[in-house]
Amino acid sequence: MNKRLIIMTILAMVMGLATAASAGAPSFSGNLWGDGVLWGTKSTTALPTPTSERNLHSFDKLFIITNSNNPDGQKPVSEAAPGNPDYNGGRWYTHTVVWTDLAFEQMGIVPVLTSYDDLMLHETMEHLMIVPGSPEGGPMPFFQCPLLPVKHG
Repeated sequence: MNKRLIIMTILAMVMGLATAASAGAPSFSGNLWGDGVLWGTKSTTALPTPTSERNLHSFDKLFIITNSNNPDGQKPVSEAAPGNPDYNGGRWYTHTVVWTDLAFEQMGIVPVLTSYDDLMLHETMEHLMIVPGSPEGGPMPFFQCPLLPVKHG
């Protein structure tokens, strides 16, 4: 995948999250995946970096996939979502996800990831590299942004 396409994909994801969260207005369109469901978002607030491991556990991971070649597009994926007992109410710690060459060799077009389980499956198959932190130009590393149900129609 060429570098320009990767950069365009990252910018589209960041603009989608930024647009969804601008001016405190909720967005009820599908902005990210959580537990196999598309979710909307509301207002992004930057949060300070946690000072201890205990505080870090009060955040869910938000995975930004930077190089999907799936024509349907890839939205960010959350570690947990509303209804999941592990959901922390929309406090996020971003992680960068990159599909490996092995994934492209084995699958050609990679699947759209929709859950933490999808991510973990492909990571164990060595199809993904996951690194803590936001990709360059991505959202802030720690922020608050609750998930909202998508409204259809």
